[in-house]
Amino acid sequence: MQPVTLTVNGWVRTVVVRGSETLLDVLREQMGLTGAKPGCENGDCGACTVLVDGVPQKACLLLAAMAADCRVTTVEGLPRTQLQAAFIRCNAFQCGYCTPGFLVNAHALLACVAHPSERQTQEWLESNICRCTSYEEICEAVRTAADARDNGVAGEDEMPG
Repeated sequence: MQPVTLTVNGWVRTVVVRGSETLLDVLREQMGLTGAKPGCENGDCGACTVLVDGVPQKACLLLAAMAADCRVTTVEGLPRTQLQAAFIRCNAFQCGYCTPGFLVNAHALLACVAHPSERQTQEWLESNICRCTSYEEICEAVRTAADARDNGVAGEDEMPG
């Protein structure tokens, strides 16, 4: 067991972890952040995707100790932007289990590319698996969010609660 200091969603917290403990386990069990989901737990489904220093990472594959000195952002720490509203408007989710991973990945995409092409969006999100809905709605939500940002609709932290 070793103490590890993590910065998660802007908060600095020291936790005690086993050497083999994943970031996903620490986020869910010690920090109460349950947005990142344990899907396949081998890095295939993307339900556990978080940002580590702004880069999408599978929390089930990353040892918690490796996230020390990094900025970790979970779905709970994403700014409220057009992206979440677009997922709702475009019916881009059904059961919601995979949605946090898609939101984190899509947020990172839109931070890198203002207007991703259909192909860019598909390639960026191919590391996430959804078994309930069509990827068309998810891609449409990304386009809708990019367009809304350009048109000044519901800016960051301005969405109604």
